[in-house]
Amino acid sequence: MAGALRVLVVDDDFRVAGIHAAMVSRVPGFQVLGTAHGAEEALATARRTHPDLVLMDIYLPDGNGLEVVRALRDEPKPPDVMVISAARDTASIREAMQLGAVHYLVKPFGFSALTDRLTAYQRMRLHLAELPDHARQSDVDELFGMLRPAQPAAALPPKGHSAATLESVLKAIRDSDADLSASEVAEAIGISRATAQRYLSYLEQHGMVKLQLRYGSAGRPEHRYRASRA
Repeated sequence: MAGALRVLVVDDDFRVAGIHAAMVSRVPGFQVLGTAHGAEEALATARRTHPDLVLMDIYLPDGNGLEVVRALRDEPKPPDVMVISAARDTASIREAMQLGAVHYLVKPFGFSALTDRLTAYQRMRLHLAELPDHARQSDVDELFGMLRPAQPAAALPPKGHSAATLESVLKAIRDSDADLSASEVAEAIGISRATAQRYLSYLEQHGMVKLQLRYGSAGRPEHRYRASRA
């Protein structure tokens, strides 16, 4: 993991934080240092671990994530920040920009949306390290342009997706030594097969699980799922 960009994930919901951390871990060149679920914990963890990048939620139980960003700006080597929040108000967006956030992702979002922004940030960091002490205007323009995702962001997950259910489905797959069907996942966590299939399709679409086809003697192949490995 040498040379990987180190990331701290901050979200008030520990299940959502775990999902975001799992997403980050699947992107080559990134290492998750840990998660935090409150303002004080986020600030203390960032000061202890010195991340390169913080994925910062705004709505925290003991404060505002943007105030944590403001405090981190005063550190000797402040981390970069990507805001990830359900907050859509222009005041929050403006403040995040004023504080130097490299991106602002509105929850919920897909794996591709986060991947696009992380890889854009990674390209920018690599290019910045190669610039001479005195850059040309064209270098500056290229640097800022690199922060834009190379591809359009993935569509938002369908309404009705619960973070708790999503994490339960993902955990059931990860905890199993064998591939699981939608029916087996449904039975394991107490939801309907249709609901399990919907969540599994979403996780497969965004790279969190892999679809395996099991062919029998006749009829359609059975869809089975296993955890994706970073």
